[in-house]
Amino acid sequence: MATADLREELTCPICLSIYTDPVTLSCGHNYCLGCIESVLGTQEGSGVYSCPECRKGFSNRPELQRNIALCNVVKHLQITQPEQKDTGVFCTYCVHSPVPAAKSCLMCEASLCDTHLRVHSKSEEHVLTEPTTSWGNRKCYKHRELLKYYCTEDAACICVSCSLAGEHRGHQVELLNEASEKKKEKLRNVLQKLITKREKTEKRVQSLKKHRRGVQEKAAGVTERLTALIRDIRKQLEDLEKRVLSDITRQQEQVLLTISDLIQQLEKEKDELTRKMSHIEELYNMTDPLTVLQEQESHRDDFCGAETGDNEVTQRGDKQVPAGGDLDEGLILETLYRGLADIVTNVKREINMQVTSDILLDINTAANDVIVSGDLKTASWSGINQQQPVRPERFTDYPQVLSTRSFSSGRHYWEVQISTSGRWCVGVCYTSMERGGGYQSVIGNNNKSWCLRGHNKDLYMRHNTIVTSLHPPLSCDTVGILLDYEAGRLTFYELCDPIRHLHTVTVTFTEPLHAAFRVWDDGAWVRILY
Repeated sequence: MATADLREELTCPICLSIYTDPVTLSCGHNYCLGCIESVLGTQEGSGVYSCPECRKGFSNRPELQRNIALCNVVKHLQITQPEQKDTGVFCTYCVHSPVPAAKSCLMCEASLCDTHLRVHSKSEEHVLTEPTTSWGNRKCYKHRELLKYYCTEDAACICVSCSLAGEHRGHQVELLNEASEKKKEKLRNVLQKLITKREKTEKRVQSLKKHRRGVQEKAAGVTERLTALIRDIRKQLEDLEKRVLSDITRQQEQVLLTISDLIQQLEKEKDELTRKMSHIEELYNMTDPLTVLQEQESHRDDFCGAETGDNEVTQRGDKQVPAGGDLDEGLILETLYRGLADIVTNVKREINMQVTSDILLDINTAANDVIVSGDLKTASWSGINQQQPVRPERFTDYPQVLSTRSFSSGRHYWEVQISTSGRWCVGVCYTSMERGGGYQSVIGNNNKSWCLRGHNKDLYMRHNTIVTSLHPPLSCDTVGILLDYEAGRLTFYELCDPIRHLHTVTVTFTEPLHAAFRVWDDGAWVRILY
């Protein structure tokens, strides 16, 4: 029996697919177990059951008998003749009903089902391929012959006539299969490279995702920690405000109490003076001399008090109420200052950063063309030799100076104001850096120093003669420097509004570090703010 006919015989009349668990009714018709049970289920309400194919009726729900023989045939067919994929290409010779094609013959330009494939010519001219309806690209457009060769010089598929007498005559040609295998080999190599590249890219993506998660987690942690810190600072400021206002109120109450007491005493004195004035005026207006003279003797105290000037109460009041005011504003400001200092100290302890306010310039390291200010905070360039005494720690070849203190642990922060003219350099260096070794003794020109340099609009980092340009240039004249010794980080900030990160150096520090400065050309200077 032909395969197409066999498939038709093994097709369920309900689902029109190959049987699945075939069962038989007493009338002899076969169905998939699931299909017939579904049909009988719909008939159950009417009380009458019938075969979907022959319409034979059953008074009771019919028993379903498993068709073992049919089940075995189905299994055998699935093993030996797997169901063909629906390619949309049908056998050219099955004209009565469409049957899926198994192969296509390029010579005949026809598609064949399994049945017609068995009787088709087996000669080499009849080239069989997967089912197709595209014949034009399989034959030479000039000679209408099958494309059998590949011209390696022109990278074109050609027919026999093209290779023998056509434009590809004398060219190196290969059979299509051979050329195809070579191309596949190249494709495999390319594919392998792409796979390797994709794997590297995927690893990079995963690494970046991990880094992104790390940044997000760190940002969340820093946000939470600093939010709590700022909340605590706000609470401390509120407490300080209450304390300062309480001091103001207390002082005010004390001063007002004293003033009120003096006012009360002076009011009494004023009343007494009014009484005396009234009595004296009364005497003054008397016409009898004897009465006036006798009255003076009996009221001598009234006259004495008026002649001697201010009494004790008036004098004491004038001393206790000076014209400039009575609140001790200096004491209040001292309370405010100490409270703010305590808050700053607590904040520095919380963030584990020391604001280094005691950085001073070491005049013993200053070159002779560097002027160090009296407070040891400013270094300026000078064209006049300062005639400093010779010392081993002094820079001799370049206008540079170091800080007196060094850093070998902890986190430290200081700020530097820089000039808008001349050239300058701020950074750090090891104590062992050369002081008179020519070009190697310039800060940033060796592996023992790191610096931020500025000149006009140019801004760049320098270490071991390697220059890293920074953009954009500075927009203000103040730079912040944060050194985290254990973490091996040196960070520079531009202290404008908002603060801008300039550059971070990451390195393992192995020696104590000094703050380092360089100034040269007219008008160049740097000043340590704190």
